[in-house]
Amino acid sequence: MDAMNPLHHAKVGVVVIGYDDAAHVTDAVRSALAQGDAVREVIAVDDCSTDGSAALLDALAAEEPRLTVVHRAVNSGGCGSPRNDGIDAATAPYVMFLDSDDVLPPGAVDALLGTAEAHGVPVAAGLCVRRELPSGREVPWERALYAGPAVLPNPSRRPRLAHDTLCVNKLYRTDFLREHAIRFPEGRYPYEDYVFSARVLAAAPRVALIPDTVYVWHVRRDAERLSISLDRGDISNWRARTEANRAAYETLLGAGEKRLARAVHAKFLDHDLRMYTRELELRTAAYRRDWWDHTRAYLSTFDAADLTLNPSAPGRLLARVLLASPAPRDLPRLRELAARPARLLPPYSRASDDTPVWSSDLPQVTLEHFLERPAHLLPLAVDAELHVGARATRLRLRLRLHELYGRVAEAGPASAHVVFTRREDGRVGLRGEARLLPDRYGDMWTGEAPVELSELAPGTWDLRLTLRFGDGTDREVTAHALGGSGLLRRRVVLDVHHSVGRVLLLQPYRTHAGALALRTASGWRGMTEVLRRRLGRLLH
Repeated sequence: MDAMNPLHHAKVGVVVIGYDDAAHVTDAVRSALAQGDAVREVIAVDDCSTDGSAALLDALAAEEPRLTVVHRAVNSGGCGSPRNDGIDAATAPYVMFLDSDDVLPPGAVDALLGTAEAHGVPVAAGLCVRRELPSGREVPWERALYAGPAVLPNPSRRPRLAHDTLCVNKLYRTDFLREHAIRFPEGRYPYEDYVFSARVLAAAPRVALIPDTVYVWHVRRDAERLSISLDRGDISNWRARTEANRAAYETLLGAGEKRLARAVHAKFLDHDLRMYTRELELRTAAYRRDWWDHTRAYLSTFDAADLTLNPSAPGRLLARVLLASPAPRDLPRLRELAARPARLLPPYSRASDDTPVWSSDLPQVTLEHFLERPAHLLPLAVDAELHVGARATRLRLRLRLHELYGRVAEAGPASAHVVFTRREDGRVGLRGEARLLPDRYGDMWTGEAPVELSELAPGTWDLRLTLRFGDGTDREVTAHALGGSGLLRRRVVLDVHHSVGRVLLLQPYRTHAGALALRTASGWRGMTEVLRRRLGRLLH
């Protein structure tokens, strides 16, 4: 390498925080050390662990001079205080953060540091991917933000930055953080990175964005201790999330960054509100009442423009229904609206003046904006039934597309392209086509497509549809899973088309968002594993 290359100079400190994570913390530290010469120091902050993590870190530090271990005397109860300790201990010109159960991919520090140095920016950010374990399936976080390189003179030039609340996929100039007194909330403060990220944006730094993957966020849903973002079963989690959103909004508004502050509210409506609404039916009645009351109180602090701008957006419609109703209602329909893509299930009511409304008893929530949207941008609802025979070698997928205030008929539904994708690795198992035909009343279209068992390897298969219209447009949707009549029932079938024949366990089921999905397992071992996982989810 060129001796003048700035990456030869050790300029980055990586702060690794951990608590009782002996199984993973050394992997995280090693991934930081493996970044090479650009890393001057790795600062591992142990938050008073009791599982031997501290001893593991001390042993590694004895072998690696770039590693410093900071031992907290008292457990902080959160992530903010140990990260602040790391900032205080840093001697390198730049700092970045790493959680003990995640890793930095090769080249991450070089990519961020090279960009920061080349453009002279105090903040450089790259793509984070969520890696589901043990499957290894990866989902990019805020992919659109990092589609290509960009240098922004001010974060307000791209309000979408407020949607990326992560602190870990970014490199910060250390003196920038210290000069502006940018720190994390201390103590037990869930979603502390919401507030930290808002404080960074409020300082109006120049920001460089790169498309490189710079952080791998490990998602372990079967972990003994769930991460804060996954541990959503208690109402305190939702209260903490809304409090962090409120603090982020007020931080940006107080700094005069109204566009970014409004983006915080937009992110809450489109992401946080939809995610928790999808799970609301799974909670107790007491939780639902508390959640409903708290959410209505929080939404009442929003400006009217936050809810009326782009009123057809699913999150804004959810908020309007919540604000209009003092008690929980229409939970199955709200769950479907919160899905991605959104689905608005019937009934499609009208007020006395023929205005489309949410329901006859909630006419103040109007839907007239749907009359102005192209059909391929509407929250179209498709019902799906997967019919399985005891000796079937082929399944039958039956679809039913609902009319929506006359807009679907205008577009002219022609067909539905059917794709089953394996959740574990994104592999497409099979494709098909269902011709859509109108019923005699003109308020729905139906179609059917075969599903060959021989095309579906063991795994979990998600159904996605692309509706094709006569006007040349199309719309990607998921399908609402219909129940009843044994439709969502586990079955054992024989796939006689397989070379040696095989026994398959099939489980059509409804996801948390109401969509149709299918689990398949081969042989008795596979059947046992599916049942074990199912039982584990029920008992967790």
